[in-house]
Amino acid sequence: MKAALYYGPHDVRVEEIEKPVPLEGEVLLKVTRSGMCGTDASEWKAGPLIFPLHKPHPTSGLVGPMVMGHEFIGEIVELGASVKDFQVGDRVASGAGISCGECPRCREGRTNLCFHYVTHGLNRHGGMAEFVAVPASTLVVIPDDLSDDHAGLAQPLAVGLHAARRAKVRPGQTVVLIGAGAIGTFVLAGLKHLGASNVIVVDFAGARLERAGRLGADHVVEVSDNTADVVLELIGPIGADVVIEASGAPGQTDRAGSWVRQGGTLLQVGLASKPQEVNLHHLVMSEITLETTLAHVCGEDIAPALEILRTTSLAEELLEDVYPLDQLADQLERLATGQIQGKVLFDPQTK
Repeated sequence: MKAALYYGPHDVRVEEIEKPVPLEGEVLLKVTRSGMCGTDASEWKAGPLIFPLHKPHPTSGLVGPMVMGHEFIGEIVELGASVKDFQVGDRVASGAGISCGECPRCREGRTNLCFHYVTHGLNRHGGMAEFVAVPASTLVVIPDDLSDDHAGLAQPLAVGLHAARRAKVRPGQTVVLIGAGAIGTFVLAGLKHLGASNVIVVDFAGARLERAGRLGADHVVEVSDNTADVVLELIGPIGADVVIEASGAPGQTDRAGSWVRQGGTLLQVGLASKPQEVNLHHLVMSEITLETTLAHVCGEDIAPALEILRTTSLAEELLEDVYPLDQLADQLERLATGQIQGKVLFDPQTK
């Protein structure tokens, strides 16, 4: 089968490899759409940072060239032993993350923090291929009236939805969301799905901020010399109940903390490329809760993500295009250099 393998920075090759065989509890998927994200772009630009290229992954054991792709959907073409909840022909979205179900974090329902967590396309072979074998436990059936193009955004949207849950926003509270890129947009969609009623989105003027307005932001604020003044006018002297930093830009976590009210919450979503200074004195003296978020919980977030995609215009707003797999390197370069404002998908079945 055809697959895109990561060999190192700026070295991704589409090659013919052996089609996988599903093990017990797994199914074989014919991949119909596969996406890429900022993690993939970072590995392309300066990796390997997390891909197990030179050292075996402690759980998967994989080492060496790896099939990329942790955002994928497909059609089940073969069932492994003991799989009972699915059948051949089902269209399914994969959560990609595999948890053991037995460790303390799994028993708490925080499967994304599993002691033995492993993810397709990050530390075992992923979905940038014509076929992939995945545990049935990571799959959710796609609604019949949701297209492959739109369903292909389910996994990254689940990440945004999980972040929105972590923010613990209550009805009537004011939220400031810094960053309207792809992940920020997914967080915005998650906030609105959970009933957030007063969301202020901050980003540079342009298409991303305009998109946030169309997708439900109650106020949009352009980055300028007086951004802080505009935001403070909207949140008032008390401050915002929740501020979510989803840009990862230098200095933004500290700025986010300055906008949170006493006793409020700062949720960090974006990852800066370098360590950042934060005014901990202010956070402590205001008893601000600092929350973080990682990935998603498959059993909690994938199905609602599919429903959001089915009932809103989110996918139409975010999806740029669908490409054949042999264009992956070109699109990774575009993403790594900031030329993609939304999401692109790949169809591994396209010749």
